[in-house]
Amino acid sequence: MKNQLGTAGNKGDKVRSDCFVSLEVTPSGGLQIELTSKVKTLYGESIITLCKEILVFFGIENAMLIIDDKGALPFVISARMEAAIKQLIYSEKEFLPEMLPENVYSTTRHQHRISRLYLPGNTPSLMLNAGIHAPNAIILDLEDAVAINKKAEARFLVRNALRSIDFSGVERMVRINQLPAGFDDLEFLLPHNVNLILVPKCESAIQIHQINKKIAALQTQKQMFRTVWLMPIIESAMGVMKALEIAQSAENVVAMCIGLEDYTADIGVQRTNKGNESLFARCQVINACKAVGIQAIDSVFSDITDMEALKQNVLQSKALGFEGMGCIHPRQIRVIHDNFAPTHHEIEYAQKIVSAYFYAIENGLGVVSLGTKMIDAPVVKRAQKTIELAKSMDFFFENQ
Repeated sequence: MKNQLGTAGNKGDKVRSDCFVSLEVTPSGGLQIELTSKVKTLYGESIITLCKEILVFFGIENAMLIIDDKGALPFVISARMEAAIKQLIYSEKEFLPEMLPENVYSTTRHQHRISRLYLPGNTPSLMLNAGIHAPNAIILDLEDAVAINKKAEARFLVRNALRSIDFSGVERMVRINQLPAGFDDLEFLLPHNVNLILVPKCESAIQIHQINKKIAALQTQKQMFRTVWLMPIIESAMGVMKALEIAQSAENVVAMCIGLEDYTADIGVQRTNKGNESLFARCQVINACKAVGIQAIDSVFSDITDMEALKQNVLQSKALGFEGMGCIHPRQIRVIHDNFAPTHHEIEYAQKIVSAYFYAIENGLGVVSLGTKMIDAPVVKRAQKTIELAKSMDFFFENQ
């Protein structure tokens, strides 16, 4: 026995799609359950049945359970229940919801990560319909978005969400906590088909090696052999200076992003929309990524009301060489996609470059030019990448 009272979840008038559970293991009296819910008439019996099933699963025969339900789905209730139970007893058992077949998929090294929607790891209401907003990825956040005293229970919720929520096929990422707490997060997440792990406040290749060592051990233990991608987040002056070392630290590092809120705090300046204070750091991260062939991802834009400022930020980000950025609200996704996408002028110019290149090859010309400008291999490669990006984002080509 650990504590005398186990609690988990959220309560209050503004809470939705969640519940708060309070559990006391008693010496006798059987299982007593007190349920408060607006949907008690319709779903009260099934909620109570689920709670009893969970208690019996963990060998609890006598307990007083109080549930304040705000429309929680079964995977949320079971996560809250298990979190409360494991405050009271030790058990290696897990009460896992069934894995949706549509949640078993892998992602690729070079797929688009133009937009990644952050979702607080202890707030189920924001997770449920995240996929319909069509970001390239969702991030279930166990770090900054979760209060310190809620981090342990958030792991259960994120684990269950990975199994139970249909995210419409987008890449499913989790931002773990800073090491060493992040090692515990990995034990909860890896067996449940997470596609990519974000590593916060990364400052050295050693941290990536440590995480990969933990991943390898868990994969052997769980007999789970599939690639888990990593995305280090650079959030300090030391991280910026070690950016190249981190970018080339492991084969499963597919992208690296910069976190400007923490970075600017670390160097003691205010973050601005114009971004002059972080230009060096952003360029350092971009060049490290380009040098080793991984994706460079920009920081989130924190003002969710100013879409014009976001647009200008995205255009600057694209001009610097970033290939995507995080977002903290669904309304930011379309602005990010539209402005990272190639413009019609860029598409047309890229098509002309590629056409000129193949014309020169087919006709045995030693020099490739477009108008008065010479075209070399890197220019052609960049043009081909622009065309591929436009095609993949469903842009219409007037000349095709």
